[in-house]
Amino acid sequence: MSLSDFDPAVARHLLREIGQEFLGQSRVAAAVREQIADFLARHGTEHPPPSILLRGECGVGKSLLARLIHRAGPRPDGSFVVVDCAAIPDTLLESELYRYERGAFTDARCAKPGALWTANRGTIFLNEVGLLPVYLQPTLMNVLQDKPSIRRGDEPLDVWIIAATSEDLRAAVQYRRFREDLY
Repeated sequence: MSLSDFDPAVARHLLREIGQEFLGQSRVAAAVREQIADFLARHGTEHPPPSILLRGECGVGKSLLARLIHRAGPRPDGSFVVVDCAAIPDTLLESELYRYERGAFTDARCAKPGALWTANRGTIFLNEVGLLPVYLQPTLMNVLQDKPSIRRGDEPLDVWIIAATSEDLRAAVQYRRFREDLY
């Protein structure tokens, strides 16, 4: 399926939105822009859209691309929350994703909603998800599978998940450093 299979006005708008900040004239850059526009044209009305995994070496612009996808996607007015899985210590990552209460650890002076709830009705970007500790992967898998059943009071969790990695996740699955069902 290509962009020509969709409403030409929608396709042109998406390409224009993405192209304003994702510069480059190479065939690869053009293909990436078209792939994103194609994805958004197909899935932009789904609630929430399917999760996205961006793969590439460090420094190729995965974070920029995630922001552009968020802004060109169906939730541009929602929050865009970044969780850098490589920069947060393993012992704090679960608290950062889900929530923590006052006194849960040193310097936890007040309760804080986790990044997933902060991104509710918007997008969460999990940068370097390939470095997510194995023991946290099942809970992320549950979030991906059961988002509508995860609630805070009467409010269901409604978050679009975009993840990025520079890791070879196929090899990580083979060596049991990354769950196959999450991949």
